[in-house]
Amino acid sequence: MSAEVSKEIELEIAYVLFIDIVGYSKLVTHEQRRLLELLNRIVREAEHFRAAEANGRLITVPTGDGMALVFYNTPEAPVECALEITRAAKENPELKLRMGIHSGPVSGVVDVSGRSNIAGAGINIAQRVMDCGDAGHVLVSKHMAEDLEQYGHWKRHLHDLGECEVKHGARISVVNLYTENLGNPEVPQKFRQARKGTAPVVREKSGRGKSWIIAAGLIVLAALAIGGLLLMRRSASVGNRETTASAVPEKSIAVLPFENLSEDKANAYFADGIQDEILTRLAKIADLKVISRTSTQHYKSAPDNLPEAANDSHIWADTYDRKLTDIFSVESDVAKAIADQLRVKLTGQEERVITAKPTDSPEAYDAYLRGLAYNLKTSATPTNLIAAQKYLREAVRLDPKFALAWAMLSYVEATGYITQNLQPTVALREEIQQAAETAANLQPNLGEAAFAKAHYYYSCLKDYDTAERYFEQARRLLPNNSQVPESLAYVARRRGQWDQSEAYFNEAERLDPRNVAMLTQRGQSYVSLRRFPEALRKYDQVLNITPDDVDTIGQKAAVLQAQGDLAQAGALLAPLVPPPDDSIALEGQVYQAILERRPGPIIARLKELVAKPDPALGYINGELRFYLGWIQQVTGDHAAAEASWRQARTELEPFVKDQPENTQL
Repeated sequence: MSAEVSKEIELEIAYVLFIDIVGYSKLVTHEQRRLLELLNRIVREAEHFRAAEANGRLITVPTGDGMALVFYNTPEAPVECALEITRAAKENPELKLRMGIHSGPVSGVVDVSGRSNIAGAGINIAQRVMDCGDAGHVLVSKHMAEDLEQYGHWKRHLHDLGECEVKHGARISVVNLYTENLGNPEVPQKFRQARKGTAPVVREKSGRGKSWIIAAGLIVLAALAIGGLLLMRRSASVGNRETTASAVPEKSIAVLPFENLSEDKANAYFADGIQDEILTRLAKIADLKVISRTSTQHYKSAPDNLPEAANDSHIWADTYDRKLTDIFSVESDVAKAIADQLRVKLTGQEERVITAKPTDSPEAYDAYLRGLAYNLKTSATPTNLIAAQKYLREAVRLDPKFALAWAMLSYVEATGYITQNLQPTVALREEIQQAAETAANLQPNLGEAAFAKAHYYYSCLKDYDTAERYFEQARRLLPNNSQVPESLAYVARRRGQWDQSEAYFNEAERLDPRNVAMLTQRGQSYVSLRRFPEALRKYDQVLNITPDDVDTIGQKAAVLQAQGDLAQAGALLAPLVPPPDDSIALEGQVYQAILERRPGPIIARLKELVAKPDPALGYINGELRFYLGWIQQVTGDHAAAEASWRQARTELEPFVKDQPENTQL
């Protein structure tokens, strides 16, 4: 045997793309042959396949119903190749492919017939990743996804699926890779089946107490069914075990998102609202740490991302079948059942609070839940806030004594006022005050009313001393509400008390560790202090939770621009098509075009937006004309810039009179 035939290629890290034809074994022989030939042709024509092959950085191994492509160049090569193959396969709908990608050690061997073959963990795991998918899926291992995240432009295309059970009971972490046009955004069948089976569980940490998972089962209300998961932890006696400041509190709970099982998908708001209301009731129990909704909502589509529980985990489930008008007792019953499971001793005040009925009007409560659902959305855009305002106004119209709705209306409007996502008029400021006062007069001990009054003084009057006093009152009434220490962090920041602000942020983050809005604000604090590396880490933390968040991408790009990294900033901004009310990303694109001296595309985009102004956007239309004039001026078209600015001034002057405190003007 010649040395060339028997030699073993050295073990090294490779990037493996495993491909197979879905349903291959069910096809007749001639159809199998035809589809394999078609796949081979598509693969051979892929640009990244040809480039790697030409440079001697590729081994191709047939697998019967597909192939393995082993790249030895960059992590991006198999991904780009997979997308090229997917794009070509779309033109041949009879060719249904699934793919798996992993980076790991492989050993290439030349066998006795002179053909290349491969072995090692890299190839085995790539195949197992692929086996977790369905037709159209391009799945990558968690390890491979982490490699790809080093290239910023891939982050928004990576969607964590959690763990998948493969051969011999092993579990691998899998990420779904898809773009707007390529890949399969659906959750693979294996993951859906796993979620319908046993409840996801949480692993007990060493030195911590016992863990429970509670499956809340189904709440069936008229034609609406909603299901949810409740995750609890209660400490056992640890004897002489050493504890740390970061240990989990004695009694903690996270209420996982409820799922709308109704045929009417428009009822999704109901599931979101019920979850939040149960959380709100539980948060009023001082002896309980409650993880906020914003940190649990990311498990809505992937609850099995939670780690495993210890062997002493306990399952509790219950089913509620009630009329829609009986929803208040369902919320109370669930909250009391959870308190009983954790053996929480309720004070008389706490029991009254968690069993309170906020309104006697089902119609008003329905409107309240609709408004709440819009307020709970990740992005506080003008569209979302206007919708929340509309439904909350309807709730208090239907029941003028609905204190909780008055408080929420005031808070939503105050948020819109300070962010200018609602037009910050004098009339709006007066409505915010009136709504907060009404809530407090109706229920003097309502924590949400104190919180609303605090935000009126903070957002509208910039009276930070009075705001702090009401926030502290809200803190006593809402001991587990993460928004209270978060708001105190903003007050301290406004006063220039940066260390105190950081301490409040830390407290809020313990209660709400995946709150993307708060994490973004922490990033903005670091930007203000010019601590750019820490700001980038916070923005990356947000993008790991919400990879497609346009605002966060824009804010990260702004930091990169400030650091002079125009290439990476441009890579983040280029794919974005922000709506006209998304000033962060749009302004980032304008500034990037100015810095790069490439104004053409953004000028065309701005002209398109100002040609059809949306009256609902208010002063933002004039702001868009200002951006247009700015970039026209930089390009040397001074006459056009002057015309744009004159028009912008004409459009903005009425808003200056109506909104004297609008800092954007």
